[in-house]
Amino acid sequence: MKLFPRWWQPAVLGLATALLFVPAAQAEAPQQKTQVPGYYRHMVGGFEVTALYDGQIELDTKILKQTPTEQIQRLLADMFRNNPTPTAVNTFLVNTGSQLVLIDTGAGRMFGNSLGNVVANLRAAGYAPEQVDAVLLTHLHGDHVGGAVDAEGKAVFPNAQLFVAKKEADYWLSQETMAKAPQEVQGFFKMAQNAVAPYVASGKLKTFEGEQELLPGIRPVNTRGHTPGHTSYLFESGGRSLLVWGDIVHNAYVQFPRPDTTIEFDIDQKAAAATRKRLFENAARQKLTVTGMHLPFPGIGNVRSEGKAGYRWVPIDYGPVR
Repeated sequence: MKLFPRWWQPAVLGLATALLFVPAAQAEAPQQKTQVPGYYRHMVGGFEVTALYDGQIELDTKILKQTPTEQIQRLLADMFRNNPTPTAVNTFLVNTGSQLVLIDTGAGRMFGNSLGNVVANLRAAGYAPEQVDAVLLTHLHGDHVGGAVDAEGKAVFPNAQLFVAKKEADYWLSQETMAKAPQEVQGFFKMAQNAVAPYVASGKLKTFEGEQELLPGIRPVNTRGHTPGHTSYLFESGGRSLLVWGDIVHNAYVQFPRPDTTIEFDIDQKAAAATRKRLFENAARQKLTVTGMHLPFPGIGNVRSEGKAGYRWVPIDYGPVR
């Protein structure tokens, strides 16, 4: 059987000959092995929210509490995740139109080279640290405040005021409380104190109590439990809302279906679990858009109630800024 008419044969032979002499280099382009810059835009009314990726850490499930190990492993396997679980560290930059507000600063270099990318990604997103007017801290753990200073201990955001709940500052910045803490915990106090030191010295550390507006359209929400003064921040603009909830979730694959699961870093385990359940219930009922510092980047989405199966994280889709 003839595959080609006789008058096609010269053309086919010529094509085959040409293919034999295609330079091999065209099939051997070097792999790039780099990722896109770690930022993502999302609009909340008239507020432009930019999620900033600080990096990734791995959290071992042995630090999760109140849930049997076999259940944790099953939940991870159901979501094709392993132990330890790669976990994002996120921050969020909000341009209100009149002010540039950063929520948390990332870890800086306090936890090694896998973190500390907030400033680079902030610049990639079109902003500079000097432009930040306010930094809202959810709490004073090192992976949330360590990026406030550079390697020399100087302020990374020299023109910004740092806002933190008074209960949080009173706890972590107290020399007396640190002295009473176990030796292995005192390093966390020192991280917090070193990170805010230049802002204290310049009079730019501001504490607050209650849930009154700190800035136009920005209100703190008391979400204590993980730490004594852990705070979420509610942004409202043009009839839309976004709750930046900080460390309400550390392992999305376990804590959404089992919200009673705590982590060993929760200072008040009972209060942390109760706060998480309350926020999940409210977010699901109100269809509130939320973000978190340890949710899969960019960490923006919704919470869906699954009845007896707990809750489910529903991330937003990648899309244009609008």
